[in-house]
Amino acid sequence: MDIVNFFDYATLKFIWWLFIGFLLIGFAVMDGHDMGIGALLPFVAKTDEERRIVINSIGVHWEGNQTWLITGAGAIFAAWPMVYATAFSGFYWAMLAVLWAMFFRPVGFKYRSMIQNDTWRRTWDWCLFVGSFFPALLFGVALGNVVQGVPFHFDDTMRSFYTGSFWALLNPFALLCGVVSVAMLVFHGGVYLMHRTEGTVYARTRKTLLGSALLTLVLFGALGFWVANGIDGYVVAAGLQPDGLANPLNKEVVRQAGAWMQNYQRWPLTIAIPVLAYIGIVAALLLARSGKTLAAFTCSAIGISAIVATFGVSLFPFVLPSSSDLRSGLTVWDATSSHLTLVIMFFVTVILLPLVMAYTSWAFRIMRGKVTAEYVRENNHSAY
Repeated sequence: MDIVNFFDYATLKFIWWLFIGFLLIGFAVMDGHDMGIGALLPFVAKTDEERRIVINSIGVHWEGNQTWLITGAGAIFAAWPMVYATAFSGFYWAMLAVLWAMFFRPVGFKYRSMIQNDTWRRTWDWCLFVGSFFPALLFGVALGNVVQGVPFHFDDTMRSFYTGSFWALLNPFALLCGVVSVAMLVFHGGVYLMHRTEGTVYARTRKTLLGSALLTLVLFGALGFWVANGIDGYVVAAGLQPDGLANPLNKEVVRQAGAWMQNYQRWPLTIAIPVLAYIGIVAALLLARSGKTLAAFTCSAIGISAIVATFGVSLFPFVLPSSSDLRSGLTVWDATSSHLTLVIMFFVTVILLPLVMAYTSWAFRIMRGKVTAEYVRENNHSAY
């Protein structure tokens, strides 16, 4: 059998849209709860022992969870090279800001407890906060700018040119997306922290859930209203060929009010995705407050997955729309690698991804249980 024709080109493009969406959702769920806990650290833990309990609740998993970001970026590079080149050059300073903030996390985890000095440890605690809060904020800001369209264009040789500025990224809609990102990850992290702790830390974390859940749901609804009534979307008017080669300049794109809501009219079942976001967050809140933290974490993960998926469904088939040269906007159909590349990567992914997920599940099962003050004292020199 001819490996290149195992799937037709258009089907493979759609499959890779699903794969990359899954990886980005995996990053939001897995590394997201780490960032949420890091953002909560200064507020739910007052003593050094309490802060060590919070840090060690994610201490055995944070490195593995962070690889979801690397895997997602690698998949975008391989499957959507034009998206990778355009986004990483256009958002260059924003990406550097995320990386600079994230540098504080591994260093903070490793060095925080090496010296028994209160000033030293508090400094690293705030570094962990910065390395968790700001990436969560900036990822949301980046997504908000994608919804509005990014100012870039291609020339005749398919070189991309970004014509915006870093400060233009910090517009009101994008900042609201950033706040939603922080709120949902703080909620998600809080649910996981309740699952891993007890006593005072558990009680303080429980108090944060209602505020972060309400903020997530209210602002997520506000974003939907803003997109439907105040944000112009983009529609492909002509020229798009799902099975064609990568050349975004071959199509015609128009800007329309409410265009990002059209997929919900075209495929009515997709409205279940934003609805599921509300159901997941509300169910997680109720379950967590009743002490069923594992079920709450599962529901929280479903809610966050639905929030991220809502953006993907709304934008489809666009991946990175252009606000300055509409036809340069990149879609699922005209921003991909070759047919052979997608086929080879498909088989690699279907073999390796289940193994990674199985190992992750096994690791979480082995490392389950509460992180207590007694555990920290007994492992004073080995624990974070």
